[in-house]
Amino acid sequence: MGGSVLVGLDGTGNSVPAVRWGAEEAAVRNLPLHLLHSWVSQPWPASPTWDEAEKRRYGAEVLSRAEALVRQVHPGIAVTAEQVSEDAADALAERSEATTLLVLGSRGHDTISGFLLGSVSLRVLGRAQCPVVTVREEEQSIGPGPEVVVGVQELGAEGDAVLDYAFTTAAAHHAELRAVRARPPDTPRGAPATSPDATAPTASGDEELLSASLALWREKFPDVRVIEEVTDGRAVPVLLGACSRAGLLVVGRRPQRAPMPLGPAVLALLHHSRCPVAVVPRV
Repeated sequence: MGGSVLVGLDGTGNSVPAVRWGAEEAAVRNLPLHLLHSWVSQPWPASPTWDEAEKRRYGAEVLSRAEALVRQVHPGIAVTAEQVSEDAADALAERSEATTLLVLGSRGHDTISGFLLGSVSLRVLGRAQCPVVTVREEEQSIGPGPEVVVGVQELGAEGDAVLDYAFTTAAAHHAELRAVRARPPDTPRGAPATSPDATAPTASGDEELLSASLALWREKFPDVRVIEEVTDGRAVPVLLGACSRAGLLVVGRRPQRAPMPLGPAVLALLHHSRCPVAVVPRV
């Protein structure tokens, strides 16, 4: 399954947008698509009174419907399906090590229970070894559309994985890339610019730092039109404000942390973003 696009399915309404998004990513990247469902992690409408055979039957129906949808929207891609008897978060996290991209559906904007509070999605996001895209059940678009927004807070090597995914995605979809850096309100002004590897950039150098961190990626992806943007404010409101035209927001996460697998900024973006969010693990 190396190099595939992996879609985790639970059989609820949010599975359909996730399948459509995953199929589009597999098609534009020329990758196989793998669908996974865990019969031991089924939410409602799977009945708690069902026995194993009934749960497996329900899981087979979920995967069959998903395969039919894939063949409808992208009949040319290779698609496989797998029903597992292990916890969904464990199965997805394990398979992410040999996966190019993992796609998950999430609840709508009016409901946060189960998504931000200990759900499969949250546990996978904190453990996955590849980028994870969360697609809300009301999402109508397929793919990132005309613009991808990437948050560039970590400079130098620590941010490379985030920029790699953002540029690769923009190139695959012929989209513009808006690289956004938030400048905290209390940043001192007037100090000289420092290198991209500096740990404490100052206000007067933020634009230069952003440009320097993007230079090599611009050379690697010359066909991607890049818009550089430095905005005063905290990272979450700045990134949310930059997403008015975006079809995808790309952010990084630090290595797994305890007791919360994701930081507060990533959690806030996942909850409030009006477009799908890609969470990329930093090296």
